[in-house]
Amino acid sequence: MARVTRKIGLSLGADICWPLCYEQILGKLALDIDFGGDRIGVECERVTIEPFDLRQPCRYDVVLDRLTHWYGPSREWIKKAILMDRLYVLNNPWSVQSMEKHTSYCAMMALGMPIPETWMVPPKAYEPSADLAPTLKRYAQLFDLGEVGGAIGYPLFMKPYDGGGWRDVSRIADEAALRKRYDESGKVVMHLQAAVDPFDSFVRCIGFGPQTHLVRYDPDAPLHDRYTRDKDFISDDEAQLLRDTTLTINAFFGWDFNSCEALRKNGVWYPIDFANPCPDSQVTSLHGHFPWLVIAKLRWSIYCAVTRKAFRRTLDWSPFYEVAAQDLPYREKLRAYAAIAEARFETTRFEEFCAQHLSHLDEVAWEFFGTADAKEAFRLKVTALYPKHEIEAFTELFWGRVQAWRSETAPKGA
Repeated sequence: MARVTRKIGLSLGADICWPLCYEQILGKLALDIDFGGDRIGVECERVTIEPFDLRQPCRYDVVLDRLTHWYGPSREWIKKAILMDRLYVLNNPWSVQSMEKHTSYCAMMALGMPIPETWMVPPKAYEPSADLAPTLKRYAQLFDLGEVGGAIGYPLFMKPYDGGGWRDVSRIADEAALRKRYDESGKVVMHLQAAVDPFDSFVRCIGFGPQTHLVRYDPDAPLHDRYTRDKDFISDDEAQLLRDTTLTINAFFGWDFNSCEALRKNGVWYPIDFANPCPDSQVTSLHGHFPWLVIAKLRWSIYCAVTRKAFRRTLDWSPFYEVAAQDLPYREKLRAYAAIAEARFETTRFEEFCAQHLSHLDEVAWEFFGTADAKEAFRLKVTALYPKHEIEAFTELFWGRVQAWRSETAPKGA
């Protein structure tokens, strides 16, 4: 029986709090897993940015990637390591690079999801080029923006087709506001999307591998209160529907880690924003939900590293489209899509692995989140974001919410 060490790389940008917590909890787990005839330990380290030989071996089994969506050198190193070194990456870098909100809307419309009415409009202005003038003269059709807005209906949202982080998003109440905002939009290619109005619930479902976590979301609240602490805000059937929706989207695009937003109107859940393959992972916004995220990251990355889960290099959408072509009620189709996702995420095998090898993770994490080291990780993140005079108050706020989570989840006898 050989002793083997699996290595997890953390490819980070501005992340502060979750990597500190992840690293310390992993160390405290002291993993020595009997698997496949070997005794396997797991270590992690932070991935550095430096020149690399394309034939240079990759020393990681798994990489948690937080840079692919915006930083080219790290993305190209990750692509190389997947193609040449059997690296497993969270998330698929080709998918993150090529898929945007526009693609995600189209794909999920094709699967029958109730996506709100959405149009794309040509940009108001263009970057000059030699071919621009003849192209527009020959082929660009004049259109009446007011007619497009009327066809969609008001209120509606104007937002970049590839946007994120609420960048350049406007709620449009009428034709005058639509024309004004379009005139101001410049070279940005925009979607116009019907508002789900009025809605009675807004939920964000965080997915990490086969794990999901539902949060009632309040977009009008300050950042530290948007992830509410509400409980029992939807039925079990609705929770299953949102889980199935999230798993379907994530498996379709090869995203192990993604968050999906949905609004409920007249009992129907409308997915509105679900191309988020580098979701917020900071205690300063997640607060009491933060421990779940760190634990989910640990479970899935350890599982993928120890079992050497094969990375799916192609997205293979055919099984989803085969279900979509069947004459079935939508809810049955969604369950069938989710079954494909659960197979790709190896849900049953993952749960068995966690029960056998990671049964102590919850308690180790629970203990850690009551330590001075955890509080210092929170303080460092707060210090990076808040003015000096607010650091102490917000550190205590987030610390208190995590301690409330500890009270709710305390092991027996603790």
